[in-house]
Amino acid sequence: MTSRFGRRTLAALAVLGAGLALAGVSVAASGDQEKKPRPVRASVVGSAEFVLPYHQDKDVRSFTFDAQAAPYSRPLPGIPGGLPTDARGTVTVSHYSAEQDTTYTSKGRVDCLVTGVRTATLTAVITEVSPGGPPNVGKRVGFSVYDGGDSKGEGKGAGKDRVGFSWNGVNLLPKGSTPPEEAPVGTCMAPAPYAPVTKGGYTVAHAELPPPPPSAKGSAKSSAKGSTGPTGSSPE
Repeated sequence: MTSRFGRRTLAALAVLGAGLALAGVSVAASGDQEKKPRPVRASVVGSAEFVLPYHQDKDVRSFTFDAQAAPYSRPLPGIPGGLPTDARGTVTVSHYSAEQDTTYTSKGRVDCLVTGVRTATLTAVITEVSPGGPPNVGKRVGFSVYDGGDSKGEGKGAGKDRVGFSWNGVNLLPKGSTPPEEAPVGTCMAPAPYAPVTKGGYTVAHAELPPPPPSAKGSAKSSAKGSTGPTGSSPE
């Protein structure tokens, strides 16, 4: 009887041990799933319509982004190794004018992208404008994006995602008594995403700006050194 009881006890302990082992594997697998690696390169993709909170009309405005980070890929005078914010991709701007019953489009080449968690700013140089559109070929424009995640509504991000852009009165140079002019847009410069998305949405994949590769370290350091202040000097 003692022998039989011992065998039963050992069998029960073996089953318990196997169960604990499987539970440990399950927990470990769950932990691995939660610790998803961040993307190697940042990106902003998607297409959405939005409204201007300060101007109500029947026009339909939309931006389409397909932008990917390409660090240290765009040499500049004095910065032959490029910058960590270098990027590539395309931007399409669409504006349906209800008054003219016409849709105007512009396309641009992305040259800069920087992201944070759910946020991004990017710039693009306009390469193409449809007939009747503004003469913006060769001009750099800026965009900002807030990725609000999935939501109910007409599409992904509807009601949560937001965009901003560098024209239409948000990037002016006041000059005393003369009417202000629109200021030039530098790389990766854009206002906060102030316009709510009404249809469609955007996905921002965040990644930290990478250090320069060995071949570009000298130029990257020289371009970044002492540039934290507004005039190129570090604040005291």
